Amino acid sequence: MSKGLFVTGTDTGCGKTEVTLGLMRLFQDQGMKVAGMKPIASGSQATADGLRNEDALRIQAACSEATPYERINPFAFAPPIAPHIAAEQAGVVIDFGRIAENYQALAQRNDRVIVEGVGGLLAPLDEARDLVDLIHYLELPALLVIGLKLGCINHALLTVGALKARKIPVSGWLANQVEKDMLEVEGNLISLKRRIDLPFLGYIPVLQKNPSPEAISKLIAAFTP
Repeated sequence: MSKGLFVTGTDTGCGKTEVTLGLMRLFQDQGMKVAGMKPIASGSQATADGLRNEDALRIQAACSEATPYERINPFAFAPPIAPHIAAEQAGVVIDFGRIAENYQALAQRNDRVIVEGVGGLLAPLDEARDLVDLIHYLELPALLVIGLKLGCINHALLTVGALKARKIPVSGWLANQVEKDMLEVEGNLISLKRRIDLPFLGYIPVLQKNPSPEAISKLIAAFTP
């Protein structure tokens, strides 16, 4: 069993960070030592210690042991824009080898490492590579977060198709309702279950802003990769 799991999603804002934190808590409650990682983050604030991303800081705080920020988020960019554009503006090449080194360092000290992606599965990282290339490089199984909103079935099926095309093993998928007043939530879930030949791991309803990891972990408690 791989120590790592890569949380990817159908889009920006689909709930990847909340799921990452929920999984970390779930495994910690099972007695495991757990770390999280957000290798690439756009939308970071300048601090005395360097650029810091809010989601990466939350992941850092949830780790089982104190972990340097740079280990969790080796590539932080200030503007909240697509990572390949942010990297180009900063004159930075996103180095997969550097990300892998930090991942391996976390894996050596922890029972599980949950890695959160940036944007959707095919978010570009430079002129030639997308996020799916990073998942393939790290050789990690993926967990897909589907943001429930109008158009989610199309987004979900395209994402699943891309994962299968790259032969990425997928542990399963979660449905996270991001559109508060979405019509026919149950109908959409039924359609997704019929069309996605992967384990369905749970449905997360609309919760308050920044729901607790405990609340998320209870909704995905049946997940046993």
